[in-house]
Amino acid sequence: MYDKLDFIQNKYEELSMKVSDPAVIADQAVWQNYAREIGEIEPIVQKYTEYRQVVDGIAEAREILEDGDSDEEMRQLAKMELSELEEKEEVLNEELKVLLIPKDPNDQKNVYLEIRAGTGGDEAALFGSDLMRMYMRYAERRGWKTEIIDTNETGIGGIKEAVILIKGKGAYSRLKYESGVHRVQRVPETESSGRIHTSAATVAVLPEVEDVEVDLNPNDVRVDVYRASGNGGQCVNTTDSAVRLTHIPTGLVVTCQDEKSQLKNKDKAFKVLRAKLYDMKMQQQHDELAEERKSQVGSGDRSERIRTYNFPQGRISDHRIGLTIYKLDYFLDGELDEVIDALITSDQAEKMKNFG
Repeated sequence: MYDKLDFIQNKYEELSMKVSDPAVIADQAVWQNYAREIGEIEPIVQKYTEYRQVVDGIAEAREILEDGDSDEEMRQLAKMELSELEEKEEVLNEELKVLLIPKDPNDQKNVYLEIRAGTGGDEAALFGSDLMRMYMRYAERRGWKTEIIDTNETGIGGIKEAVILIKGKGAYSRLKYESGVHRVQRVPETESSGRIHTSAATVAVLPEVEDVEVDLNPNDVRVDVYRASGNGGQCVNTTDSAVRLTHIPTGLVVTCQDEKSQLKNKDKAFKVLRAKLYDMKMQQQHDELAEERKSQVGSGDRSERIRTYNFPQGRISDHRIGLTIYKLDYFLDGELDEVIDALITSDQAEKMKNFG
């Protein structure tokens, strides 16, 4: 680990010299590239500098304690300082490990969040609607913007499926842990006997991707247009503005009817399709590495039951990390940070094992 930190320190010093070179300053593209690299490693260098200062302080304190000529007062001060510095060294060591964890290149991206009702009929669709509201409230709390791309509603306020674009710094870094099967246990409003039903909905979190990241041939896509409709088939407009894209090689289907303009719907649908193809590519890579990396957190497995929402007990249980909290109402109102922070911490701990 420390060899890697020394390498980063040397690289930082080398880059700092380069950005001061008049020839580099004259080429703004090159200068910006170097400046970006500096910005990425600067937090590590600053923390490592602090760590080395603490290590030097520990060495000095031990030297005073081992020096037979030191007076008693000086030895007591050195002893107190050594204890404080050793605690600080341990904290800084852990912080450096976290900083050295390879960054997910998608972490700062916007996300497409796709919710689909699973087993449970109308109750699953109502739960899907609850999840959609929960994520939109969470986005609002974090100051992110949301845009509904497509919804397929039921007649009683549920959703069979929905796609939302969430825009904000670090959206993917926090929401990527939400991919998987969400299970709900509650008494449906239509249940007269008071029997608890179990239903489910799946959530897929896809990073928004640039055109260059996905090789998408327009000839592989069939474009169908149709009249947009609202709840119960009520016409939203009288033109064929809704768009359905079918990616022939994979069979992926994307629809968008949010805009009144067919062109805007088509553009949005292609963006969602790109995100889905990118996610499929990432899933294939993940499957290939599955035997090497057994970590459940962040695996993104769509078939994995990740969480249970139990209404009678007012609890949420995240099965990946064995966490249960009794704050269901707050959670469904978008207070997700306690669970997401725990998932991030668990994921980091798993990755830090690589440092021994």
